[in-house]
Amino acid sequence: MKLGLIGERLPHSYSKEIFEEILGYPRYDLIELCPEDVGDFVRKTDLDGFNVTVPYKTAVIPFLDGISDLAKRIGAVNTVRREGSRLWGTNTDYNGLRLLLCKGGMELAGKTVLVLGTGGTSKTAVAVCKDLGAASVVKVSRTARDGAITYGEAATIHAHYIINTTPCGMFPQTGVSPIDLRLFLHPETPEETLLGVADVIYNPLRTALIEQARTLGIPAVSGLRMLAAQAVAAEGYFATGQMTEKAAMEARTETVYRTLLARRDNLVLIGMPASGKSTVGEALAERTGRTFRDTDRELEKQIGSIPDFIRQNGEEAFRKVEAEVIRSLTSEVHGAVIATGGGAVLREENRRALAENGRLIWLDRDAGEIVFDPTRPLSDTREKWEALRCVREPVYRASADMTVRNFRTSQEACDRILEEYESCV
Repeated sequence: MKLGLIGERLPHSYSKEIFEEILGYPRYDLIELCPEDVGDFVRKTDLDGFNVTVPYKTAVIPFLDGISDLAKRIGAVNTVRREGSRLWGTNTDYNGLRLLLCKGGMELAGKTVLVLGTGGTSKTAVAVCKDLGAASVVKVSRTARDGAITYGEAATIHAHYIINTTPCGMFPQTGVSPIDLRLFLHPETPEETLLGVADVIYNPLRTALIEQARTLGIPAVSGLRMLAAQAVAAEGYFATGQMTEKAAMEARTETVYRTLLARRDNLVLIGMPASGKSTVGEALAERTGRTFRDTDRELEKQIGSIPDFIRQNGEEAFRKVEAEVIRSLTSEVHGAVIATGGGAVLREENRRALAENGRLIWLDRDAGEIVFDPTRPLSDTREKWEALRCVREPVYRASADMTVRNFRTSQEACDRILEEYESCV
């Protein structure tokens, strides 16, 4: 079976990996098209089936021989199958987004939902929200087209949930967010405050929007599980013209999702000098079969001895080089265990880079458990170490997705990390 994906730009896509490496299909092509070429492609393609991504989920419809009732109701198609010489379309994004919201504990019944964007995925989100019983679903766009309101107007609405269907924050333009979530927090009136956020973007795993939600204590889910679910639903449609039965689809989705997550999500160890990040990191990598990288070791390849560099050039010069190493490492390494230097997360740019595709794990140990290294100029005595800890502890606490305290052995730390990680994915 020859399959593929069409879209305007596809550097962010994991679909080829899903279908060829995880689901086991022999061929899945990524096909970038200009808007004027969509019709010609559909008329001439020899693919047995193909998926459709932004911005062609609506544009592709006039060139198909027919679409499912679900796709008609939504007004968008993301999956097309061939039957003889005819092409039929449906919408499996619906299955993916519905599963994402339900698995994420987003209870939309009777609530107000803001849907950011007006494209094909936005249409899907509106349908899902209505089917889940939302009392009000409001679309938001920069131009207020297609019945949407502007972002300025959105700030006046007491939204309970926000779903981002725009590409804002997607690789390679990461680090930006379509909206400021602080505008929707109303602690004085809890019945009107923001309860949850969903971002359909899956690359990076945690967009700036998701990261802000985490910082503010708002439950949030990213689009990786939706991607896995829509692919599994599409697989069934390609084969039979029908969606895979719900229970089987959810079980297969979980396998695809966890496989993708393991390949993409870094386990990032943060904490004070001598807290065991390298030792635990090596043990964790061995336990999980992941690659191990240490930012201090990467730095030493460039600058030699870190203590000598700091003594000769100062801490600020060191932090600048460290930031460059972290930026380079996080853009290249996925599904790894990364041990960081004690001060790495003090810089916001480092925290953002590490968190985009990484789970930050704070190894928190007391001074009585630390062996002080006389070669480290910033923490070579207990007094210096404890003074540093006072400054850094609030940053570690705010940055960490999980915390492992006062472990006795590296294997004990690994046990705790893996147990908590399994419970939160």
